[in-house]
Amino acid sequence: MTGFSAWASNLADLFYRCFIKEDRYKLLVSGIGVTIKVSLLAVVIGILIGMLIAMCNLSKRKPLKLIGGIYTDIIRGTPSVTQLMIIYFVIFATVNLDKWIIASIAFGVNSGAYVSEIIRAGIMSIDKGQTEAGRSLGLNAFQTMTRIVIPQAVKNIFPALCNEFIVLIKETAIVGYVGLMDIQKAGDFIKSATFIAFMPLIGTAIIYYVLIKMLTLLLNKIESSLRKSDVR
Repeated sequence: MTGFSAWASNLADLFYRCFIKEDRYKLLVSGIGVTIKVSLLAVVIGILIGMLIAMCNLSKRKPLKLIGGIYTDIIRGTPSVTQLMIIYFVIFATVNLDKWIIASIAFGVNSGAYVSEIIRAGIMSIDKGQTEAGRSLGLNAFQTMTRIVIPQAVKNIFPALCNEFIVLIKETAIVGYVGLMDIQKAGDFIKSATFIAFMPLIGTAIIYYVLIKMLTLLLNKIESSLRKSDVR
């Protein structure tokens, strides 16, 4: 047997022991579902919180501005894993909710602080004349913001939001701290059961890469459709 044949045979044996034997691949399949569920709900929560906090930070009312500033400062100044464990083991300790929902809330709260800054910067990038034009047409402040400013800001902030969503998916790899079997936790379980590190770690890395690559292609397509009306 040549060196390459021996290497290929050994690789195939490792693959079988890690993923095929005892149907261990099902752990990864289940983990993909958990990661996707947590990420999608966290994105929705993050956008809602981010929009609210951005409005607070842009408000001329000092109490709202203070609330937005404190929230952003605390969330961005503490590790996401610490926030996850506080929300899971302290805040929701006595609440009967599925683990993945609690994890989604934790990641959504974390993401909201970063999304709020993205939205705030996007809104501030719109020329002040747009707001003045809206008010001169008889629109009130809310109508001007929702009908004129935000639609224009969306194009500017979309790439940064896409990046935040991608980072969020990778951050969910820490949900194993609260007992959720996501992709990373499934890989760790296989590693512990087989005493093989290479194949499970490479496998989880490939799965994350494929998921993020698919999301990137989808988001790029959406961004292209948003930019169709731009004149270059």
